[in-house]
Amino acid sequence: MTTKTRFAPSPTGFLHVGGARTALYSWLHARANHGEFVLRIEDTDIERSTQEACDAILEGMEWLGLTWDEGPFYQTKRFDRYNEIIAKMLADGTAYKCYCSKERLEVMREEQAAKGERQRYDGCCRDLAPRGSDEPFVVRFRNPLTGSVIFDDHVRGRIEISNEELDDLIIARTDGVPTYNFCVVVDDWDMGITCVVRGEDHINNTPKQINILKALGAPIPEYAHVAMILGDDGAKLSKRHGAISVMQYRDDGFLPEALLNYLVRLGWSHGDQEVFSIDEMIEFFKLDDINKAASAFNTEKLIWLNQHYIKALDPEYVAQHLLWHMNDQQIDMSQGPELTAVVSALSERAKTLKELAQSSRYFYEDFEQFDEAAAKKHLRGVALEPLTLVQTKLAALTEWSQEAIHQVIEDTATELDVGMGKVGMPLRVAVTGAGQSPALDLTMLLIGQARCAQRLSKAVEFVANRVNS
Repeated sequence: MTTKTRFAPSPTGFLHVGGARTALYSWLHARANHGEFVLRIEDTDIERSTQEACDAILEGMEWLGLTWDEGPFYQTKRFDRYNEIIAKMLADGTAYKCYCSKERLEVMREEQAAKGERQRYDGCCRDLAPRGSDEPFVVRFRNPLTGSVIFDDHVRGRIEISNEELDDLIIARTDGVPTYNFCVVVDDWDMGITCVVRGEDHINNTPKQINILKALGAPIPEYAHVAMILGDDGAKLSKRHGAISVMQYRDDGFLPEALLNYLVRLGWSHGDQEVFSIDEMIEFFKLDDINKAASAFNTEKLIWLNQHYIKALDPEYVAQHLLWHMNDQQIDMSQGPELTAVVSALSERAKTLKELAQSSRYFYEDFEQFDEAAAKKHLRGVALEPLTLVQTKLAALTEWSQEAIHQVIEDTATELDVGMGKVGMPLRVAVTGAGQSPALDLTMLLIGQARCAQRLSKAVEFVANRVNS
């Protein structure tokens, strides 16, 4: 039998990291078993579902590279199928019409609460004959009254729930709209889902859904309920912990490989290995190895992984992701080096792509002022002679190469009998506007001869003015 998993988010908000981890685990289980991965949009909450949220979910999945084999399927487009099954269940007696008013149900729950009893439907309409068609009703599933639901969860182990604890849950509301727990069952059945990976908050739904599947004569999938993700402070991850939307991590400068690598380790491990390629995740991943305890989100660890991937991945690939940030920061790239070359030059220093984009601006755009601290330290009177001499030597170059630039800096230091830093640091501030950059010869090579000459003239004038003032 082909392994088939699904990710089924509700489009009432963006794709958050908890959902992304669930999607990743589902995707990995399918890929590890040469199976199929289905994307389903559970949009039956019509009032809260939005197209914006749906688009954000699809964008997040695509950015992460979690490609799906089937879908996306939308529950709101499957109402005819749900109604067909509900009609059959009513005819078979596995479901019934309930005419209880809201007022009666409220009184019933209050009485149960007063007695310390579990609040559940009392079965008032369970054996009533159908009434007139104009009287409002909901449709309830006729849950078994005895016995238990038993299933072996890949994460939680053996779980047993007595049917006496379960309700005759509503499967269609008075307006005819089917409910979440029912739609999920029909979808998983129709789509041939063999394994359901989802959050532990769905554990209470599982026995209800299993009973409906049994009533329909449908196969029961396997289940894996993963623990929640906590913030750095041990509380449930929320907006106050910072970026929790997947695309916010994109906006903050993280590579998808870094986020995936971090998420896969947030509750799963393979020995002491920390860094995993996608192929390694697929090779080693097993649902039974997921930890049942909640995991705490550690932003510093994610930053460390991101820095690793910026350095380790092909610069051309990193540049493709960096381009979004260059455009977002409105950096004019019409004049300047290839972005891939800038990635190669700056990757050792950058923790995020956002930071990398910020620090690359001087390669493409001229600056109006020198960094105040760097200028105060390095563009002093003693820098005038080295800057003037190196300016003359650079202007005489017929070949603008890294080797030639390095030789000019070295020859200038030798001729003036000063250390390389006495030449290099003022020159770095002159051509970049600040005190930090990659190797100076490489930096100047990428900035270009004409732009370096222009900036050197500006720096010489700046220092001369300070000397004369």
